[in-house]
Amino acid sequence: MAGFDKRVDSYQAALAGLSDGMTIAVGGFGLCGIPENLIAEVHRLSVKRLTIVSNNCGVDGFGLGLLLQSRQISKVIASYVGENGEFERQMLQGEVQVVLTPQGTLAEKLRAGGAGIPAFYTATGYGTLIAEGKEVREFKGRRYILEESITTDFALVKGWKADSYGNVVYRRTARNFNPEMATAGQITVVEVEEIVEPGALDPDQIHTPGIYVDRVIQGRFQKRIEKWTVGSA
Repeated sequence: MAGFDKRVDSYQAALAGLSDGMTIAVGGFGLCGIPENLIAEVHRLSVKRLTIVSNNCGVDGFGLGLLLQSRQISKVIASYVGENGEFERQMLQGEVQVVLTPQGTLAEKLRAGGAGIPAFYTATGYGTLIAEGKEVREFKGRRYILEESITTDFALVKGWKADSYGNVVYRRTARNFNPEMATAGQITVVEVEEIVEPGALDPDQIHTPGIYVDRVIQGRFQKRIEKWTVGSA
Protein backbone atom coordinates (compact mmCIF):
# COMPACT_ATOMS: atom_id res chain seq x y z
CA MET A 1 0.00 0.00 0.00
CA ALA A 2 3.05 2.26 -0.31
CA GLY A 3 1.44 4.14 -3.21
CA PHE A 4 -1.16 5.55 -0.81
CA ASP A 5 1.47 6.95 1.56
CA LYS A 6 1.28 10.75 1.27
CA ARG A 7 3.93 11.60 3.86
CA VAL A 8 6.83 13.85 2.89
CA ASP A 9 9.88 14.37 5.05
CA SER A 10 10.78 17.98 4.24
CA TYR A 11 9.03 21.27 3.70
CA GLN A 12 10.90 21.62 0.43
CA ALA A 13 9.25 18.41 -0.79
CA ALA A 14 5.90 19.55 0.61
CA LEU A 15 5.90 22.61 -1.64
CA ALA A 16 7.53 21.11 -4.71
CA GLY A 17 6.09 22.75 -7.82
CA LEU A 18 5.20 26.09 -6.22
CA SER A 19 6.18 28.96 -8.50
CA ASP A 20 5.69 32.66 -9.18
CA GLY A 21 2.19 33.90 -9.97
CA MET A 22 0.32 31.02 -8.36
CA THR A 23 -2.85 31.22 -6.27
CA ILE A 24 -2.65 29.74 -2.76
CA ALA A 25 -5.48 29.02 -0.33
CA VAL A 26 -4.26 29.28 3.26
CA GLY A 27 -6.21 27.96 6.24
CA GLY A 28 -6.60 29.60 9.62
CA PHE A 29 -8.49 32.38 11.35
CA GLY A 30 -6.22 35.10 12.65
CA LEU A 31 -3.37 33.00 14.05
CA CYS A 32 -5.58 30.06 15.02
CA GLY A 33 -4.99 27.00 12.88
CA ILE A 34 -2.57 28.58 10.42
CA PRO A 35 -0.05 26.37 8.57
CA GLU A 36 2.81 28.45 9.94
CA ASN A 37 5.69 26.24 8.80
CA LEU A 38 4.35 25.92 5.25
CA ILE A 39 3.99 29.69 5.10
CA ALA A 40 7.57 30.06 6.33
CA GLU A 41 8.70 27.76 3.51
CA VAL A 42 6.85 29.90 0.95
CA HIS A 43 8.77 32.85 2.40
CA ARG A 44 12.08 30.98 2.12
CA LEU A 45 11.38 30.04 -1.50
CA SER A 46 10.94 33.76 -2.37
CA VAL A 47 8.23 33.08 -4.95
CA LYS A 48 6.57 36.30 -6.10
CA ARG A 49 3.29 37.72 -7.45
CA LEU A 50 1.20 35.37 -5.34
CA THR A 51 -2.55 35.56 -4.96
CA ILE A 52 -3.50 34.54 -1.42
CA VAL A 53 -6.98 33.34 -0.47
CA SER A 54 -7.36 33.47 3.30
CA ASN A 55 -9.69 34.80 5.96
CA ASN A 56 -7.10 37.48 6.74
CA CYS A 57 -3.33 37.99 6.70
CA GLY A 58 -2.52 37.36 10.35
CA VAL A 59 -0.18 39.76 12.11
CA ASP A 60 2.96 41.71 11.30
CA GLY A 61 6.06 39.54 11.06
CA PHE A 62 4.41 36.14 11.43
CA GLY A 63 2.40 33.82 9.23
CA LEU A 64 1.17 35.55 6.09
CA GLY A 65 2.57 38.77 7.51
CA LEU A 66 6.00 37.47 6.48
CA LEU A 67 4.93 37.29 2.85
CA LEU A 68 3.51 40.80 2.95
CA GLN A 69 6.73 42.22 4.36
CA SER A 70 8.80 40.50 1.70
CA ARG A 71 6.43 41.75 -1.03
CA GLN A 72 5.67 38.25 -2.29
CA ILE A 73 1.91 38.89 -2.40
CA SER A 74 0.28 40.88 -5.18
CA LYS A 75 -3.38 40.09 -4.42
CA VAL A 76 -5.37 38.99 -1.38
CA ILE A 77 -8.91 37.60 -1.38
CA ALA A 78 -10.02 37.88 2.25
CA SER A 79 -12.87 38.84 4.52
CA TYR A 80 -10.92 40.82 7.11
CA VAL A 81 -7.88 43.11 7.18
CA GLY A 82 -7.53 42.46 10.91
CA GLU A 83 -4.66 43.51 13.15
CA ASN A 84 -1.96 43.52 10.47
CA GLY A 85 -0.65 47.06 10.12
CA GLU A 86 1.44 46.28 7.06
CA PHE A 87 -1.55 44.72 5.31
CA GLU A 88 -3.58 47.85 5.99
CA ARG A 89 -0.77 50.11 4.80
CA GLN A 90 -0.21 48.20 1.55
CA MET A 91 -3.93 48.12 0.83
CA LEU A 92 -4.41 51.87 1.41
CA GLN A 93 -1.33 52.70 -0.64
CA GLY A 94 -2.45 50.48 -3.50
CA GLU A 95 0.61 48.25 -3.20
CA VAL A 96 -1.46 45.07 -2.94
CA GLN A 97 -4.83 44.35 -4.53
CA VAL A 98 -7.43 43.35 -1.93
CA VAL A 99 -10.77 41.74 -2.75
CA LEU A 100 -12.81 41.99 0.44
CA THR A 101 -15.41 39.24 0.55
CA PRO A 102 -18.12 38.55 3.15
CA GLN A 103 -16.87 35.76 5.40
CA GLY A 104 -19.67 33.30 4.71
CA THR A 105 -19.43 33.99 0.99
CA LEU A 106 -15.69 33.33 1.09
CA ALA A 107 -16.24 29.99 2.82
CA GLU A 108 -18.91 29.01 0.30
CA LYS A 109 -16.75 30.07 -2.66
CA LEU A 110 -14.09 27.62 -1.49
CA ARG A 111 -16.55 24.85 -0.61
CA ALA A 112 -18.29 25.20 -3.96
CA GLY A 113 -14.98 25.20 -5.81
CA GLY A 114 -13.98 21.98 -4.09
CA ALA A 115 -17.35 20.44 -4.98
CA GLY A 116 -17.03 21.31 -8.66
CA ILE A 117 -19.73 24.01 -8.54
CA PRO A 118 -18.65 26.99 -10.68
CA ALA A 119 -20.92 29.63 -9.13
CA PHE A 120 -23.87 30.17 -6.81
CA TYR A 121 -26.40 32.84 -5.83
CA THR A 122 -26.41 34.52 -2.43
CA ALA A 123 -28.34 37.42 -0.94
CA THR A 124 -25.28 38.54 1.03
CA GLY A 125 -23.91 41.77 -0.40
CA TYR A 126 -26.87 42.66 -2.58
CA GLY A 127 -27.32 46.44 -2.72
CA THR A 128 -23.73 47.09 -1.58
CA LEU A 129 -20.37 47.65 -3.27
CA ILE A 130 -19.90 43.88 -3.16
CA ALA A 131 -22.60 43.48 -5.81
CA GLU A 132 -21.14 45.90 -8.36
CA GLY A 133 -20.76 44.28 -11.77
CA LYS A 134 -22.34 40.99 -10.67
CA GLU A 135 -25.39 39.30 -12.11
CA VAL A 136 -28.57 39.73 -10.06
CA ARG A 137 -31.56 37.37 -10.07
CA GLU A 138 -34.76 37.24 -8.10
CA PHE A 139 -35.97 34.08 -6.37
CA LYS A 140 -39.28 34.04 -4.47
CA GLY A 141 -39.33 37.81 -4.21
CA ARG A 142 -35.75 38.22 -2.94
CA ARG A 143 -32.77 39.38 -4.97
CA TYR A 144 -29.49 37.50 -5.07
CA ILE A 145 -26.08 38.10 -6.62
CA LEU A 146 -24.02 35.55 -8.52
CA GLU A 147 -20.70 34.67 -6.91
CA GLU A 148 -18.07 32.59 -8.67
CA SER A 149 -16.40 29.77 -6.77
CA ILE A 150 -12.67 29.62 -5.98
CA THR A 151 -10.11 26.96 -6.79
CA THR A 152 -6.38 27.41 -6.27
CA ASP A 153 -3.06 26.00 -7.42
CA PHE A 154 -2.05 25.08 -3.86
CA ALA A 155 -3.91 24.80 -0.55
CA LEU A 156 -1.90 25.03 2.67
CA VAL A 157 -3.72 23.51 5.61
CA LYS A 158 -3.05 22.98 9.33
CA GLY A 159 -4.48 19.85 10.94
CA TRP A 160 -4.15 18.19 14.32
CA LYS A 161 -3.71 14.56 13.32
CA ALA A 162 -3.53 12.75 10.01
CA ASP A 163 -2.83 9.23 8.92
CA SER A 164 -0.35 8.39 6.19
CA TYR A 165 -3.22 8.19 3.67
CA GLY A 166 -3.96 11.90 4.21
CA ASN A 167 -7.15 11.63 6.28
CA VAL A 168 -7.18 14.67 8.57
CA VAL A 169 -8.67 15.59 11.95
CA TYR A 170 -8.74 19.21 13.15
CA ARG A 171 -8.83 20.30 16.78
CA ARG A 172 -11.68 22.51 17.98
CA THR A 173 -11.63 26.09 16.66
CA ALA A 174 -8.43 25.43 14.70
CA ARG A 175 -10.76 23.70 12.25
CA ASN A 176 -12.16 27.07 11.04
CA PHE A 177 -11.42 27.58 7.31
CA ASN A 178 -9.09 24.61 6.93
CA PRO A 179 -11.59 22.02 5.60
CA GLU A 180 -12.83 24.41 2.89
CA MET A 181 -9.28 25.32 1.89
CA ALA A 182 -8.32 21.65 1.68
CA THR A 183 -10.93 20.87 -0.97
CA ALA A 184 -10.18 23.93 -3.12
CA GLY A 185 -6.54 23.23 -3.95
CA GLN A 186 -5.24 21.44 -7.02
CA ILE A 187 -2.37 20.40 -4.73
CA THR A 188 -3.33 20.27 -1.06
CA VAL A 189 -0.56 20.12 1.54
CA VAL A 190 -1.41 19.49 5.19
CA GLU A 191 0.94 19.94 8.13
CA VAL A 192 -0.07 18.25 11.35
CA GLU A 193 1.11 17.72 14.89
CA GLU A 194 1.01 13.95 14.61
CA ILE A 195 0.91 11.37 11.82
CA VAL A 196 -0.57 8.01 12.73
CA GLU A 197 -0.92 4.71 10.95
CA PRO A 198 -4.00 3.94 8.81
CA GLY A 199 -6.86 2.70 10.98
CA ALA A 200 -5.78 4.67 14.05
CA LEU A 201 -8.30 7.46 13.37
CA ASP A 202 -11.99 6.95 14.07
CA PRO A 203 -13.61 7.15 10.60
CA ASP A 204 -16.53 9.10 12.08
CA GLN A 205 -14.14 11.80 13.35
CA ILE A 206 -12.29 12.47 10.08
CA HIS A 207 -12.98 16.01 8.85
CA THR A 208 -11.05 16.00 5.56
CA PRO A 209 -10.89 12.69 3.67
CA GLY A 210 -7.53 11.76 2.19
CA ILE A 211 -8.94 11.94 -1.35
CA TYR A 212 -8.49 15.73 -1.13
CA VAL A 213 -4.95 15.61 0.26
CA ASP A 214 -1.77 15.22 -1.79
CA ARG A 215 0.98 15.65 0.81
CA VAL A 216 1.22 15.39 4.59
CA ILE A 217 4.08 16.55 6.80
CA GLN A 218 4.55 16.49 10.56
CA GLY A 219 5.77 19.73 12.09
CA ARG A 220 6.34 21.62 15.31
CA PHE A 221 4.34 24.76 16.00
CA GLN A 222 4.63 27.95 18.01
CA LYS A 223 0.85 28.37 18.31
CA ARG A 224 1.06 32.10 18.93
CA ILE A 225 -1.93 33.93 20.37
CA GLU A 226 -3.05 36.99 18.43
CA LYS A 227 -4.49 38.85 21.41
CA TRP A 228 -4.18 38.07 25.10
CA THR A 229 -7.21 38.73 27.28
CA VAL A 230 -6.50 38.18 30.94
CA GLY A 231 -8.34 38.92 34.16
CA SER A 232 -6.97 40.65 37.22
CA ALA A 233 -5.40 38.49 39.93
